[in-house]
Amino acid sequence: MAYKINDGCISCGACAGECPAGAISEGADHFEIDEATCLDCGTCAATCPTGSIEQA
Repeated sequence: MAYKINDGCISCGACAGECPAGAISEGADHFEIDEATCLDCGTCAATCPTGSIEQA
């Protein structure tokens, strides 16, 4: 199950820099995770300073 970024994202980019699959990119309102590319490793969730990343 892939992860998703909710509206609590402050667009700091910490998650994108840590994603080993390169599945995270900046979206219109906040960063977004490409579910097809996500490895479901949880690295992004552990890195997020606002706790805005959760399993989809």
